[in-house]
Amino acid sequence: MRQNKTKAERVKKVIRNYLMISAAMVLFGVGVSLFLDPNNLAPGGVSGIAIILSRITGLETGTWNLVINIPIMLLGLWKFGWRFIVSTVYATALGSWFINLFAPYGPVTTDPLLAALAGGFCMAVSLGIVFKAGATTGGMDIIVKILRLRYKHMKTGTLYLMVDILVVIASAFVFKDLNVALYAMISVIITGWVFDQVLYGKDEAKMIIVISDNATAIAHRIMEELDIGVTYLKGRGAYSENEKRVILCVMKNTLSPKAEEIIREEDPNVFMIVARASEIYGEGHKNIFSEKL
Repeated sequence: MRQNKTKAERVKKVIRNYLMISAAMVLFGVGVSLFLDPNNLAPGGVSGIAIILSRITGLETGTWNLVINIPIMLLGLWKFGWRFIVSTVYATALGSWFINLFAPYGPVTTDPLLAALAGGFCMAVSLGIVFKAGATTGGMDIIVKILRLRYKHMKTGTLYLMVDILVVIASAFVFKDLNVALYAMISVIITGWVFDQVLYGKDEAKMIIVISDNATAIAHRIMEELDIGVTYLKGRGAYSENEKRVILCVMKNTLSPKAEEIIREEDPNVFMIVARASEIYGEGHKNIFSEKL
């Protein structure tokens, strides 16, 4: 019975993921065809290369998007296997089709700044949804995913920015317009930032490390008044050789000022480090077993 239920859950998850991918590809096509492409904005990645090649050859942008992706998807097949590449082929083909489908209706706006902002936002949200569904839209998504295997400390949006800058520079020469390239760069930056928000969420918090003779009193007040967990670490002074309790705690940004106030009240001479924690896994935060994209 449990096995049948598990199988049904897997089927539901697959259906849900493909519905998410389909909706995301509609938004992807809107971003490219109604905002970026008709304003000569090449937003980096394969879609940006496709826009550039479309102007040079006259072939539709969506068609170029699909053609360029074929060798990249073969690379993805080699690195990630059939299970990953099937959903990516679906997303890539659907995205390319929507780009061509919406092309006759553009542009929504001829203001390059508005087009860069709106187009970058649409692409970022669509890419984030697709990644959450366990797929990519092909192209640079696969290349970035491969880079993430080697450079795990770098966020996906940052890698996109590095790769996309080269495409934006190329667009400046093809369109012979530096202003257009600069607007495209705005789109790339917006895409990278919004993408990280969609993919990672507002997960940033503050991490506080406290070395104090009043560690116990500080820990109790933080737990009772702020209702957050505290961990004791063992510390030893290099000069005095005295052992001390070191407090480690992570909290939402909004709780940090109150925590610092409590710490200073209990020990005006405290040694305290306050740092930004960009990703937190565990109880009350992200699931450690979920895939890190």
